[in-house]
Amino acid sequence: MADGKAGGGRPTIYDVAREAGVSPSTVSRALSNPGRVNAVTAERVAEVAARLGYRANALARALPSGRTDTLALFVSDITNPHFFGVIRGAEHQARAAGCTLIVGDTQESPEVEARNIERLGPSVDGFVIAASRMSDEEIVKLAAGHRLTLISRQSGDVPSVIVDHAEGTRQIVEHLASLGHRSIVFLAGPPRSWVGARRWESLAAAAERHGISARRIGPFPPTMAGGAAAADAALGTGATAAVAHNDLLAIGVLRRCAERNVSVPGELSVVGYDDIFGADFCSPPLTTLAGKYEESGRTAVDMLLAMRDRDGTRPPRRRVVLPSHLAIRRSTGPAPR
Repeated sequence: MADGKAGGGRPTIYDVAREAGVSPSTVSRALSNPGRVNAVTAERVAEVAARLGYRANALARALPSGRTDTLALFVSDITNPHFFGVIRGAEHQARAAGCTLIVGDTQESPEVEARNIERLGPSVDGFVIAASRMSDEEIVKLAAGHRLTLISRQSGDVPSVIVDHAEGTRQIVEHLASLGHRSIVFLAGPPRSWVGARRWESLAAAAERHGISARRIGPFPPTMAGGAAAADAALGTGATAAVAHNDLLAIGVLRRCAERNVSVPGELSVVGYDDIFGADFCSPPLTTLAGKYEESGRTAVDMLLAMRDRDGTRPPRRRVVLPSHLAIRRSTGPAPR
């Protein structure tokens, strides 16, 4: 028989079996677990498979083992540079484990998250969900039937990785207090954002300890485009400092202030979260809370693989909190007198 499949197309396990003179099940065993067949037979099957250019389908190989060596990572907005580090870390760890990583954009939609998990469930070994917009009830329900780990979210006993926003937000408030600010406005992001709610809770508590007035306004789209309305609203409050839900929103505030000839930080200090690419060379460079987001991606994949390798039981570490630090730049300065 000539090399390749007769008539063209990808050769199948049946082509290999016919050429090697064995059954398709023998081919499957010889390629997936050579020790289960005669050494001569295994060698002949491997030689024929190589000559024909046969490659076993990953999902077909997974049927007896229940493993596909494929993982899925969903992020709430793939256009947000914040997720670049998360994706890079997850991809690095998946590749090191011999796995393929599928990345999906859920577009801030809890319905898309849930639907994608149900659709992909049989095809992957588990899911990492970054900044999930689903409710706690939805997450816990899906975790009962699928391997899940979370990034920037905590829900029940589902394994999770977060950056320490409580400590980081305390640093933000202390920084602004040291500059003489007595009024802060928090520019809220998506209503379903778990981490956004935690940031506001931490800011309000820290502000109260320092005797600083804190007010929450919004929600605003967590994008640069959302910064125009956020800036106008912030300036209307009379606050001397604005803390935005994320860096994209904060950079949008900087742009709107420039359009209105409002001096930053002369008239308004601006702070963001995430320390995204570009935060250090916008104008002025943005003060922001930085965290180990690439490590969060690696850690979440590690936890997911631990669940898989422990036959679905929870990994030893269920909640990981990574440190954060305030990157102080020129968008914050002394409160106006």
